[in-house]
Amino acid sequence: MTTQSKATLKTILSHRSIRKFTEQPISEEVFQTLINAGKADSSSNHLQCVSVIRVTDKQIRETLTEVSGMQYVADCAEFLVFCIDFNKHKQLVPESQLEWAEVSIIGAVDTGIFAQNVLLAAESLGLGGVYIGALRNDIKRVSEALNLPEYCVPLVGMCLGYPAQDPDLKPRLPNTLICHTNQYQPFDEVEFAKYNENLTAYYQARIGEPQQWQAAIHKTLDKPVRPHILPFFNQKGLLKK
Repeated sequence: MTTQSKATLKTILSHRSIRKFTEQPISEEVFQTLINAGKADSSSNHLQCVSVIRVTDKQIRETLTEVSGMQYVADCAEFLVFCIDFNKHKQLVPESQLEWAEVSIIGAVDTGIFAQNVLLAAESLGLGGVYIGALRNDIKRVSEALNLPEYCVPLVGMCLGYPAQDPDLKPRLPNTLICHTNQYQPFDEVEFAKYNENLTAYYQARIGEPQQWQAAIHKTLDKPVRPHILPFFNQKGLLKK
């Protein structure tokens, strides 16, 4: 591969979600490199319980765009759906007990690591991307569109392409509110207030109105959070106990 990649730490610390892309396609060589980067992930007990659906069909893309409500799902050069996949495991070892919650946790962790490897590798090669968790708004419709079998669940989507925007870095919580030594520490209201000042300034510049971090919490957690997810997992043979 001739494309030179950026240094790992520089790539990680410069991450931004990219939602606008040029029309430049991603070469097959680069695409396969990204999948190889995903496959190099850590995998619990070497179960390799991840499948990736590369969506090139225009009609399927339109369906996923409707489910997510995000036009860039249709516009990006590549759209991937990362799936927890224990279907092959059940075929190879029929006595596999996949209904336990721990199995789905393993699948979710491994799938997230795989996906992050792909995104990190993409960004190191000059691409940009954004995760699409909104596919879970109608997870059954997504599963049907992708013809996913039993024990296989779509966890998250990802848009990839060459960036047509250069957004600022979004402020993250300070290390003192993230990293605890030995035991969980009390919430530091002073440090959090400083963080909220930085975040409100970021949103003022980005969308023209100040927003505190509490707005993200309210938006996501002050109502039932996709209550259809558990029944769907159950139907797929997962998360039954």
